Amino acid sequence: MSDIKTVWVNGYGEWVIEDGALASADDLETAVFISVFSDRQADAADAIPDGTTNRRGWWGDVDQDVKLGSRLWLLSRSILDDEVAKEAALYIKEGLQWMIDDEVAQSVAVTSTIVGTRQLSLGVTVTRTSGTRQFQYAWAWDQLT
Repeated sequence: MSDIKTVWVNGYGEWVIEDGALASADDLETAVFISVFSDRQADAADAIPDGTTNRRGWWGDVDQDVKLGSRLWLLSRSILDDEVAKEAALYIKEGLQWMIDDEVAQSVAVTSTIVGTRQLSLGVTVTRTSGTRQFQYAWAWDQLT
């Protein structure tokens, strides 16, 4: 299983995959990865972390009912605490809701755990009629200190 870490350069996070890559033959893993780590457009009421009006997101989502990705990026300047960990799990679950709506999965569960003082570990469990798959993502929260 691969670890995903955030590397921060000039205030922007870049996702780095260590010890692996997106599996070209594993559509479910790729769909989960894109749904979790692509920047979904912020809602009108969301506070943008860098203070701009850039709500990010994919241009193809304009006027679409179902948006691509998650709003996890909104936490980029947050201090890692229990509330941020809970919010991360909610954003990820929101980004994966399409799997349930489109009947790709029967259910999706997300866990978030703070490891030490500077690492957030996220678990995604996707249950399908063919079985259950688990994905684990962890990264350092170094940019926030």
